[in-house]
Amino acid sequence: MIRAADARLDGHVRRTPLLSSPFLDEIAGRRVLVKPECLQHTGSFKYRGGRAALSALAPDVRARGVIAFSSGNHAQGVALAAREFGAPAVIVMPADAPRLKIENTRALGAEVVLYDRAGGESREEIGAALTAKRGLTLIKPYDEPQVIAGQGTCGLEIAAQARALGVERADVLVCCGGGGLTSGIALALEAEAPGLRARPCEPEGFDDTTRSLAEGRIVANAHGSGGICDAIVTPQPGEITFPIMERLCGPGLVVSEDEAMRAMALAFSRLKLVAEPGGAVALAAALFRGEEIEGDAVICTITGGNVDAAMFRIALETHGEV
Repeated sequence: MIRAADARLDGHVRRTPLLSSPFLDEIAGRRVLVKPECLQHTGSFKYRGGRAALSALAPDVRARGVIAFSSGNHAQGVALAAREFGAPAVIVMPADAPRLKIENTRALGAEVVLYDRAGGESREEIGAALTAKRGLTLIKPYDEPQVIAGQGTCGLEIAAQARALGVERADVLVCCGGGGLTSGIALALEAEAPGLRARPCEPEGFDDTTRSLAEGRIVANAHGSGGICDAIVTPQPGEITFPIMERLCGPGLVVSEDEAMRAMALAFSRLKLVAEPGGAVALAAALFRGEEIEGDAVICTITGGNVDAAMFRIALETHGEV
């Protein structure tokens, strides 16, 4: 399914590079290779899964429209893919999502329906009601096989790029919410680069995947929202994604929000990249959790760059280099 998705995405998805900086290598104490999916269409890896899922639908089904629920990055990925296919898109977003993500989703032509995440409203219930009423097809953000396959194309690229650089054994650190990207990359690496091991990375307080892997069962976060890493805040790992991660991934890595902000500043100063907090946790783990990583090289994803200007300014002012 990942290879089939890769063929359908050819000519549409951006093949993002692997970047490096000697300054980051020095901080980490090993070679650091960064996969900047913040350069992907809509500013995050989510376009891969959105386009893969829509392209797999029958034309008549796709023409009736799709619906998705997301804090922003999946929303934009699905919205752009739907626009490219000329299909209607309805996106259910939390009212406390970053304003930039809400505005960008609307600008891509999607109808945005806001809900009160902090107040306990269920996006799943809202999505189910709209789906039944309008005959829409739900594109889930991570627990959907075609979405996982689309995200897995990132893993195919990592495998080929690492091979070209002579990196045969390394941890591949992935910013993890529900596990769609992590499980997709893990499946791709199993087939194409078995010496590379995917590892989920999360912020403190929202480390449900790390704890689930440690306990051997799905466990939930104490809170469903909050913190600055909104892009990867989910209640718990997916029913489809967790078994894949349990089988293929190494232990999770957890970083503080302050470390994520420092990684944002370093990505900007050393790689000239804009990263959002949730998209920077894997780089933070690569730089500041070296004792928990194996090998002479580490590969990490920057999964998104859709950050509000105020938040980015705080990262640079707090941790930027003069």
